[in-house]
Amino acid sequence: INFFQLKTAHFLYICGYILIINKMKRRIPTIIFQFALSLSLFLLLITNVSAQKNAVETSGDVIYYATPVFCLATTLLKKDYQGTKQLAFSAVMAVGTSYILKHTIRKKRPDGSDHHAFPSGHATVTFQGASFLQRRYGWKFGVPAYLLSIYVAWGRTFCDKHDWWDILGGAAIGIGSSYIFTKPYGRTRITLTPTVFPKSPGIHACITF
Repeated sequence: INFFQLKTAHFLYICGYILIINKMKRRIPTIIFQFALSLSLFLLLITNVSAQKNAVETSGDVIYYATPVFCLATTLLKKDYQGTKQLAFSAVMAVGTSYILKHTIRKKRPDGSDHHAFPSGHATVTFQGASFLQRRYGWKFGVPAYLLSIYVAWGRTFCDKHDWWDILGGAAIGIGSSYIFTKPYGRTRITLTPTVFPKSPGIHACITF
């Protein structure tokens, strides 16, 4: 990838993010939008490709560590302790699966640094967090989180840490783990079932929170 292509990609990323925000208006958590926009503008201003690679890798690492922290903080601020439990279960499953596969398959990284390429741990963690936020709290949290996850995924390939098969594998593990354990927040369901009591017919009602 050359310098012009890199700058074009970042410019399109910024434009796309702004268009999505305008469509969703006030639904997007402000802190996520501000972080993503600031990051994009910062990368656009860096003129040295080598320095930009370092910046992309570092920013990806920041998002990688910040994702589970943000997810946990969201559940605690909402006092959604059931969500906290679901987050913990899905995170343990995702990270555990990724770790086992990394040390079993032992695929060499594109830069040759080690043999732990598949699946991408960064993709696993960020997509697990994004899919948890989307599944639990809706697309107003999910859209910006998924966009940041896509940025991290692109950054890992740009810095020659993974190829796209590694990314897809990690993303599939992260999303699958969240969807196994995570249920939508604040949604009640009433189930009515006809039943027969000893002396008369009736209806059995079950409310699931």
